[in-house]
Amino acid sequence: MRATIYVTDDEPAIRTAIGKRLSRQQHQVRTFESGEALLNSLDTGTPDLVLLDLKMPGLSGIETLKALRQKVPHALVVILTAFGTVQDAVEAMKLGAYDFLIKTVDLEGVDQVAGRALELLTLRHRVLYEMEHEGSRYTLDNLVAESPAMQQLVAQLRDVVQNSKASVLLQGETGTGKEFIARVLHHNGSRAAGPFIGVNCTAIPRDLFESELFGYERGAFTGAGQRKLGLLERAEGGTMFLDEIGDLDQAMQAKLLRVLQERSFRRLGGTDDIAVDFRLIAATNRDLKKEVARGTFREDLFFRLNVVLFELPPLRKRPEDIIPLCLRALVLYGKEFGKEVLDIEPDARAMLERYAYPGNIRELQNIIERATIFCHGATLTAGCLPHELRETAAPVTVMVTKGDEQVVRIDMPLGKLSLADVDDAIIQEVLRLAGHNKSLAAKHLGLTRFALDRRLKKIHEE
Repeated sequence: MRATIYVTDDEPAIRTAIGKRLSRQQHQVRTFESGEALLNSLDTGTPDLVLLDLKMPGLSGIETLKALRQKVPHALVVILTAFGTVQDAVEAMKLGAYDFLIKTVDLEGVDQVAGRALELLTLRHRVLYEMEHEGSRYTLDNLVAESPAMQQLVAQLRDVVQNSKASVLLQGETGTGKEFIARVLHHNGSRAAGPFIGVNCTAIPRDLFESELFGYERGAFTGAGQRKLGLLERAEGGTMFLDEIGDLDQAMQAKLLRVLQERSFRRLGGTDDIAVDFRLIAATNRDLKKEVARGTFREDLFFRLNVVLFELPPLRKRPEDIIPLCLRALVLYGKEFGKEVLDIEPDARAMLERYAYPGNIRELQNIIERATIFCHGATLTAGCLPHELRETAAPVTVMVTKGDEQVVRIDMPLGKLSLADVDDAIIQEVLRLAGHNKSLAAKHLGLTRFALDRRLKKIHEE
């Protein structure tokens, strides 16, 4: 983002050098020689970021900071300090400063500190805008996609939003964001002006599901005192999202199949066929191919749903997205709870990155919500995180995708695991990825089948 940045320092050479450095990055920069001059300027402008010298004649940096927090509470303040006054800078951070920068001859730290601050400001503005404009939170550009798996998914979504008729099937573990992706497809396509009708197939009792989906005519059954439009009619021109479709019983599967084939239906008690035009997006945490093989899901319905298939990766397979998702949640819950938590300390970041997240994004958001409640400063610390992150040992290995290759990432907390522990974890992960085919796993590991069996026997005996 292009930001408005105020630089305040009593040394002309310092403030001029910082001002020129930031101006070259297309920011709007103003410089001031004192705290008084800075505060007086706030009547004619509001900064996004303030770089503030700690030791100045007249108003000190601490005194200026206190006044700034009253006048421009949403501006981020970075304290400029010499080597001998770091303790004072830490004190300034307790009063609400975002960070501090030790002044050096080449000012090499300016870009990094200012960049981090502006990244947070960009995220904050985006989240606040999304809260005010419901549809904007579902734009493709706002998806967190630092990991290769998510970058590939976003690229595919860009292709699919151009086709507003093809059915889409979303598969993934609970909490991976299937409904969110369904809304992304809806809001970025030609049907965005139409309704988005979401239905959880497990939330409506089976004996009521048909009447909810198709609607009914007056007198269709006892208690049907007037005509009721069903969810299919309400989805006209928009998107119908059926969540947990793998839990539909066989009878309703057959009726849904007919709707998809004929693009029409009848209300209960009705005699007229009603044509409908909507895009169907279905989601499930089950493997529908396996359900078809078991005979619990209709094969013909599966083919109708499976025009476009997206497999949503679990959070443990997209570790690059964990901290960006945490920062986004931090801004959201900070706004909700009236707190300004600006960053996450390194120890807390490491704990968040190591955790397995069996509940995926939904669990991550819950963790950050709880942590924000217990955070009393501008930085989220490890002590704010729930005990399961602090007490449960993190997985040593995780599989990530790089291009067409699967890569096993090793995470070894120093002093807590032995080399043998890491070896065992790698073997178990590769065996899992090989579908427990020992010959294939041995090939991936560069071992003979006999050597792998010997290592597995040792693991099981321990």
